[in-house]
Amino acid sequence: MAVAAYASLLSLSHVLENILHPARRTRLHLDSNQLQTLQQKVQFLLEFLEVDSGRISLEMEDLARQIAIVADEAEDVIDLHVVYQLGEGCRDESQDMAALSSFYQDIHKVIQKIDSIMNELGMIRKESTDVSKQQPVVSVPDSSSIAFTSSGKSSTIVGFDEHLVRVMDELTRNEPDLQIIAIIGMGGIGKTTLAKNTFDNPYVVHRFDKRIWFTISQEYRAQEILARLLNDGKDQESSETLAELGQRLHQSLFGRRYLIVMDDMWSINAWDDLKMFFPNNRNGSRILVTTRISNVAICLGSHSPYVMDFLDEDKSWNLLCQKIFGEDNCPYPELEEIGKTIAKKCNGLPLAIVVIGGLLANSNRTLEHWESVTKSINSFSNLEYSDRCLKILSLSYDNLPIHLKPCFLYMRMFPEDAEIKTSKLIKLWAAEGFLKPSRAKTLEEVAEEYLRNLINRNLILVRRWNYEGKKAKTCSIHDLLRDLCLKQFQKDCLICIPKAQCIGFSEPWESCLCFLCSSRLNEDQRMDLPEVQVASQSTSLASLSVCAAVESCIRIWLD
Repeated sequence: MAVAAYASLLSLSHVLENILHPARRTRLHLDSNQLQTLQQKVQFLLEFLEVDSGRISLEMEDLARQIAIVADEAEDVIDLHVVYQLGEGCRDESQDMAALSSFYQDIHKVIQKIDSIMNELGMIRKESTDVSKQQPVVSVPDSSSIAFTSSGKSSTIVGFDEHLVRVMDELTRNEPDLQIIAIIGMGGIGKTTLAKNTFDNPYVVHRFDKRIWFTISQEYRAQEILARLLNDGKDQESSETLAELGQRLHQSLFGRRYLIVMDDMWSINAWDDLKMFFPNNRNGSRILVTTRISNVAICLGSHSPYVMDFLDEDKSWNLLCQKIFGEDNCPYPELEEIGKTIAKKCNGLPLAIVVIGGLLANSNRTLEHWESVTKSINSFSNLEYSDRCLKILSLSYDNLPIHLKPCFLYMRMFPEDAEIKTSKLIKLWAAEGFLKPSRAKTLEEVAEEYLRNLINRNLILVRRWNYEGKKAKTCSIHDLLRDLCLKQFQKDCLICIPKAQCIGFSEPWESCLCFLCSSRLNEDQRMDLPEVQVASQSTSLASLSVCAAVESCIRIWLD
């Protein structure tokens, strides 16, 4: 709940800053001193969460829940009064005084609740001071002093040299017929990294007349895939039928030597829907498929599926060093033994290694800290493999500074395998109030710093760079990390209940999408929201289209 509390407080601080701005204050009847008092208390709680969120006890978790609730209530109160006052137009003096009095009373109630929370917080902190002094504290250096090593444009492929050579040989051998090459392995083992490095290899770029990369994911529409194929893998809306799109694709590929990468295929049905549109030009064209499902790979290929293995201990250690230090070896002898233990505990899964590497690269390089990470990983040893991997990934989330956690959890809102424009992501973070203002930086610069930090921790992947190669143009999140987002999202209840009298849709198809994350729904996936009391007024019952994940988050919040 600490993350939800922080996000709610930060959003409230933005609202208070806006209405206290001199240009807006003249149009509203409000008590500036009272709102400034509220602003100071909000700032105090923000600073507390920034400093102490990593050591929050069960009692403080309950207070964090109360903080989130009262912060959301305060924002609703302000929104209600501001909208009411701005919508009233010309009023007489008695109405102005009534509006001011009502606003004052509602904010006073909020301040009283915050004071009560702060008193409880003070008592709990006093009781836990001696205990916290005995516990080791991991301090994270300021971002300006960190020498990030993981933000290069090409994906690290340590330990995959032999895989690259073999897949390249399959793609370029002198066999004229169209060949389908399948790479299989579990999530996080490096299938996409291998395919991407093959796809971008200069020899492959030179050999094929046309190269297209796109991701299929579990839920797909054949029309959308064909439209993306015709647009070089980019999202594009089309009103054409499947047959019309397929004919255009066939024509665009006919007579050309092409390479198409179909990343993350979950079902043979996707191939059955599309295969008729890929011409066999008998010129060495290739289709490269990555999948976690062995049966899918077997049904696809004219060659035996290429199986990705786990990294051995030496390659795991080299990859970890690359992610932490930017080189194949550890420059700190005192950390080498414990570092090799950490690499070994990742069980050869590249994704787990690079995420743990991002954690260690962005925290203190001390023996004590690395030993604490090892102990945490050891505690997962009795879990099933998939659960153990998820727990290892969660270590990186747990060690994130709290100001980055809402931004990372927000990645859950995008569909699986989505390629996200960073410009859009930055605007969404700003709209949600996740960005902490800085006098020295614009909100856009703050957001870019947050994004850069998450990229360097290997929690967000860069898909495309801008023309200069200095900023990420599009990004995405790995499926396993998205699963982590979902679990933490539900645990932290990072969601606000919509307080709306009705929900309208500008287009009929939008009624089939979740109102929050835009995932596609069945017609019966709706839930009714209860009436919500805000400043002595109630909203009427609202019915929303929601996905199962959002519904579960809302119900947790309501309980």
